[in-house]
Amino acid sequence: MIGFRGFELADSSHIIRDISEYNLGGVILFDYDVPTSRNIRNIESKNQVRLLNESLQEVAASPLFIAVDQEGGRVARLKPSRGFPETLSAEFLGSIDSEDTTRTYAEEQTELLSNLGFNVNFAPVVDLNTNPDNPVIGSIERSYGKDPALVTKHASIVIEEHQKQDILPVIKHFPGHGSAWNDSHVGMADVTNTWVDTELIPYKNLAQTEYHFGVMTAHVLNRNLDEELPATLSRPIQTGLLRSTIGFDGLLFSDDMQMEAIRSFYGLEFAIEKALNAGVDILVFGNNSIYQPNIVPQAVNIILKLIEDGSVTEQTINESYERVIKTKKRLGLINEIELSVD
Repeated sequence: MIGFRGFELADSSHIIRDISEYNLGGVILFDYDVPTSRNIRNIESKNQVRLLNESLQEVAASPLFIAVDQEGGRVARLKPSRGFPETLSAEFLGSIDSEDTTRTYAEEQTELLSNLGFNVNFAPVVDLNTNPDNPVIGSIERSYGKDPALVTKHASIVIEEHQKQDILPVIKHFPGHGSAWNDSHVGMADVTNTWVDTELIPYKNLAQTEYHFGVMTAHVLNRNLDEELPATLSRPIQTGLLRSTIGFDGLLFSDDMQMEAIRSFYGLEFAIEKALNAGVDILVFGNNSIYQPNIVPQAVNIILKLIEDGSVTEQTINESYERVIKTKKRLGLINEIELSVD
């Protein structure tokens, strides 16, 4: 899954190639282009976004995941300045703790996303607000609160409303980003001395429900769980803890692989190999920390090389592929398709 520039398909020099030649599985849309510090990216108006998403699907041989970060509050790509409804932050919803308010808000947001052609939303955040001064969670009101029961309750409502609209909600950031003092967008966030295991409770609670959702990894170093690697690249965390112990069997998305916590510390091939072997199903390259128009051919060629030299097995790829297809079927994106990899 990658990000790209342009309000229309013709504005991009690479996205059509990436979809048609490399069978790209998904895209993510943004409203602001970080590398150029310009308020111009993919989102201009309701009608424009709808047409862009329709044209993306028309190019694809297999229906795409089309994603956005529409949490509410500070993290909302669909902003009132472009004609979209006002949004509420998770912290506000948690503070008033009204199930009806959260449901009404989530219903409005998911209907909007569905009408625009989105089928994946990287929300809700289930990080606990254990550090209110956290620069990327607590201080910008992305957490419902520090009580895991409160977080679970409101996240469940949001997940349910997404499910009604055939949109995959993706909870984040596993195994917990709420206690960090650093921003993983600009460097490594080490939560070894601040993380507490209660941060796992929302994941455990939600994994026991009948809800369908994805999980996004955290680019945090947590030596309580892995001595060497950040969570996105850690098999003990993603496969051992999330899948085997907690029992999550849905789609696992990486956080943006171009964020500094990964890109500045690890080479691209090493990061892809470790993420895939950790259990990540979908590698996300937002192209919004840096812009790499050839990231798809680069990543595809690296994956092929890793398979050829035995660093990543075909079984690993097939297992992720089957989870992707199962999810796309559930969302009504595809009908029957043979579960195999050419």
